[in-house]
Order: sequence, then C-alpha cells, then structure tokens
Amino acid sequence: MSVECTHDCSSCSANCGEREAEQTDFKEKPHKLSHIKKVIAVVSGKGGVGKSLITSMLAVYANREGYKTAVMDADITGPSIPKVFGLKDKADGGPEGILPVKTKKGIEVMSLNLLLPNDTDPVIWRGPVIGGAVKQFWTDVIWGDVDYMFIDMPPGTGDVPLTVFQSVPVDGIVIVTSPQELVSMIVEKAVNMAVMMNVPVLGIVENMSYFKCPDCGNEHYIFGKSKIEETAARFNVKNVAKLPIDPNFASLCDNGLIELFEREDLKDFALKLFENLKIDEEK
Repeated sequence: MSVECTHDCSSCSANCGEREAEQTDFKEKPHKLSHIKKVIAVVSGKGGVGKSLITSMLAVYANREGYKTAVMDADITGPSIPKVFGLKDKADGGPEGILPVKTKKGIEVMSLNLLLPNDTDPVIWRGPVIGGAVKQFWTDVIWGDVDYMFIDMPPGTGDVPLTVFQSVPVDGIVIVTSPQELVSMIVEKAVNMAVMMNVPVLGIVENMSYFKCPDCGNEHYIFGKSKIEETAARFNVKNVAKLPIDPNFASLCDNGLIELFEREDLKDFALKLFENLKIDEEK
C-alpha cells in the first residue's frame, strides 16, 4: 500500500493488498441455483471488429467439445447475440429467477433483447441502469451448471466493463481487434484496464486480418499488414489467432446459423484457451 493511499480504490491503479481486498468485496454471487466454473469476457477497444462473432464462435467450440456453455450478452444498448444464434423465444422465469433461452445446440443465452417486446426497441438508459441490468444477468438468471460462460462486452472501457470486472469473478479476457494502425493503442487500453482490474489476458484475436482470393488463393491485407504477433509479444500474450474476411461468417450471423459454421480458424486458439483454464480438472 502506498504511503499516500487514500483508500479510494476506484481512482487508483496500484495492485496492492488493500486494493485486492477492496475489489474482492465487490464480487456478487451468482444465482443460488447456478454453478459457473469459468467466466471469459470478450472485449474490444472499439466497435465493429466482430466481437460478438468471436464470442459466439468460442461458445460454439466449447459446446462442440462437450462443455456446458453459456453466453451473457452484456452489450445492453447493442445486443446482437440472439440474432447470431437465431433465437426467437423470449426469456421466461418465475419467483425463483429468470431462465436463459437455449440455442438449437443447447448453449444458454441471456440478452436484453430476450426480454424486450420487440428486438428493435431502443434501450435509452443511463450508465448506472445499464450496469445494474448486467449485474442482474449474473445474480438473477438461473444458469444452472455451466463449465464456460462467455460474456460479450460492449466496446471500450466504460461503465459496463467496470461493472463486470468488479461484480463478476472473471477468469480472463479475450481481446478482439482488427489490423488497422490504431490496433496497438486500442489493445493497450484494453490490456491496461485488465491489469488495473487484476484480470489476465488469455488471448488476442485479429478479425478481418486478410482476404483470401477464391480464384488465385493469394492473401490480400485490405486493412493493412497484420501486426498481431508484434502486439501480442509486446504484452506477453501467447495465444493469438487471425481470422480472414469471409462473407460466409456474415451470412451465418444474419441468418442465425452461427452454430453451423465449419471453418477451423479459431479451433487451435479455443482449444489452447480451454487447456490453459484447466476446466477438465474440475469436472
């Protein structure tokens, strides 16, 4: 603890014992009927990089490996997870709590769009209300037994990421980015927030990394040459993946068929992620 410590951890980035104790006090317990082993937050420094796509694909890989899998859509003002999985039913519940909606393959999902009368209804809420809704997705939803929960976070480092990191026992984050020149600065913001909140960075995914021509087979770097290896090395992140621009991804998402994708681009990344978290030892 610093000699100048004011005991106000909200304005301090020091990783001292006092701060860790203070942070632990913020953690909320999940619903009494829920047992969630590992929580992975999928974050991005800015929007439009395919964060929801990566969240969904990682959940599908976990499901295919036989793990009980769940997705919490924490992007309250821009929820897209129900659309990606083709969910039409609304969430139900009773006195005990809210029940998540299951996808065709059995992945449990909770999103604000599963509670709204119409998918296109805007959510015009201020930050504290949005943060409260995310917290309720953790405390009031009856998730049951879950091996891996993936949280689709809104972009940036605002209210919702702070609420999630303070309230939910996140085991690590996956950062999603794109190849533009700004990538290093944007990734650094996400990494620095994770460090401040004592959450490990489990991997970085560069989406839209290149386009592979179906005619000649050459790879074209439309958004600039990939810098993911240099960026990952700078922050000592060992697990990285590069995804190409593929119109098939967009088509599957638009039609709610993400569980049918067959590409293997993320498979090694996902398997290493599961291996590093050692869920098998807890089964």
